[in-house]
Amino acid sequence: MGTHVIKMPDIGEGIAEVELSQWHVKVGDLVVEDQVLADVMTDKAMVDIPSPVHGKVIALGGQPGEVMAVGSVLISIEVEGAGNLKESAAPAAVKEAPVAPKVEAAVESKPAAAAAPRPAAVCQGPIVAREADERPLASPAVRKHALDLGIQLRLVRGSGPAGRVLHEDLETYLAQGQSNASAPAAAAYAQRHDEEQIQVIGMRRKIAQRMQDATQRAAHFSYVEEIDVTAIEELRAHLNEKHGASRGKLTLLPFLVRALVVALRDFPQMNARYDDEAQVITRLGAVHVGVATQSDVGLMVPVVRHAEARSLWDSAAEISRLANAARNGKASRDELSGSTITLTSLGALGGIVSTPVLNLPEVAIVGVNKIVERPMVVKGQVVIRKMMNLSSSFDHRVVDGMDAALFIQAIRGLLEQPATLFVE
Repeated sequence: MGTHVIKMPDIGEGIAEVELSQWHVKVGDLVVEDQVLADVMTDKAMVDIPSPVHGKVIALGGQPGEVMAVGSVLISIEVEGAGNLKESAAPAAVKEAPVAPKVEAAVESKPAAAAAPRPAAVCQGPIVAREADERPLASPAVRKHALDLGIQLRLVRGSGPAGRVLHEDLETYLAQGQSNASAPAAAAYAQRHDEEQIQVIGMRRKIAQRMQDATQRAAHFSYVEEIDVTAIEELRAHLNEKHGASRGKLTLLPFLVRALVVALRDFPQMNARYDDEAQVITRLGAVHVGVATQSDVGLMVPVVRHAEARSLWDSAAEISRLANAARNGKASRDELSGSTITLTSLGALGGIVSTPVLNLPEVAIVGVNKIVERPMVVKGQVVIRKMMNLSSSFDHRVVDGMDAALFIQAIRGLLEQPATLFVE
């Protein structure tokens, strides 16, 4: 038998060190060629490290969260053959799962945690034999979902890669255990003393660093404006009824993108990036709209490029394509960078007011809150209207308060009189 040592590969772009995000194997596991061994994170991407050989894992070179230099020992695998030590770098053609360059709130997502909490230990689905202190593979979203459902994650069989527990595994566990749900109702009021420590590594660490960086470097200020979206919602419903089957359904987002494009013609200072080290503001003619999107691994900002040249349905199709790619971990680095202004929305969960964090080096972010029906006074009459707030943030180092207010009020005017969105 021999030992094959795999070293941290040179991922390129001048990167000298990477963060070990997650192991997919442990000492004693048998692995096959091309099986993913670990995830590592660069400044721009999450990278899968596959095995170049068949064998048995005999040593791991680091712990999740550890920053490792390129060329350092990543993992040692016992292989059949001569007893001499063999070394190699992991294959260069690794699979990349993009990292959001900056992140904010989610766009029209439905978090798994929205399910109603259930009493702990009520359902007994297919149980997996794990040690009490063994931590199963699962994303933070899945862990939160399990906590809300009252499920001990270590008892759930994972169907994902390397036994990773997925959202559907939780549903399967519940569905198969309904017939055994015999715990007394009082269990819902039982005292709990469990704790869980979650290491801030990988994507979550990157998000934390960039959010902290944005709030420390930029002089944030927010402006909130109320908008009557009754007319735009009536137009959207009409277009969906007439063209939805052939062109696809429209959400409010493509109308908002169009409103941004038109308003920016009069407020070019909002479509800009600020290099605070060089003290240079770059105003751009192209409108590349970042659309903040929730995924299982964190918040990402895919970019709708050249929104100024897109129709409503073109924008809608691109928003949908990018959101799906981001949520599935298939968006490229180019699709996650280069935005000039960001649009962030929590959809129906958007609340009344929010204070979005800037997507540096941009100087403006427009936040969308939920639509609610409220009685309003129109021409002396009380009528029911659909109302929505825009909660937007700006970099006060670049954008004056008056300009920010006028910019948002311009968007308000366009949305309240939707015909003006298309008047050239």
